[in-house]
Amino acid sequence: MNIIEKQTGTAFKMKTGQILKVIDPEGEQVSDMVLFNANDRREKLSSGKTLDFESTLLITEGHYLWSNRSHKMMKIVKDTNGRNDFLLAPCSPETFQILYNDPEYHPSCFENLYTHLAEFGITPDDIPTAFNIFMNVQFDLDGRLSVVPPKSKAGDYVLFEAKMDLIVGLTACSAEQSNNYSFKPIHYELI
Repeated sequence: MNIIEKQTGTAFKMKTGQILKVIDPEGEQVSDMVLFNANDRREKLSSGKTLDFESTLLITEGHYLWSNRSHKMMKIVKDTNGRNDFLLAPCSPETFQILYNDPEYHPSCFENLYTHLAEFGITPDDIPTAFNIFMNVQFDLDGRLSVVPPKSKAGDYVLFEAKMDLIVGLTACSAEQSNNYSFKPIHYELI
């Protein structure tokens, strides 16, 4: 079992057919995930293609995560929580300045992703919209978004099957609102 400490991240490679298990060990903790084709880093996770091809805003068990080149990158094999987000970008320093009115330094998923992905030659400008595991974004009839506490309970997990060789960036999210104003670790393992 690997541990991502609160407000940090990691990056690693996966082979086609491997399973990634992402676990919320304590409950109500979001994990941002980005994907890149290990053989061509220009191919990466696409929120737009995924929402288009899966025909839903609520990506969960049985759905695929698609690339900017319209290829399947991962399949969600199991999702014990059932609520994830693929609309909002990884929190960044600007997130805390603009949305939280906080001019001071604040850890962010964006920084944690590009810092750990740098070893694979991935730059900040390469980071796409993340698949926000366990994140609970609600939307009303006129389209207004709101971030509410995750529904995930201690031990909830998502199993992802790699459909190509991948570079994966994964975080324990740093945004207060996304995590019900408490930061916790994320666990993961490759099966």
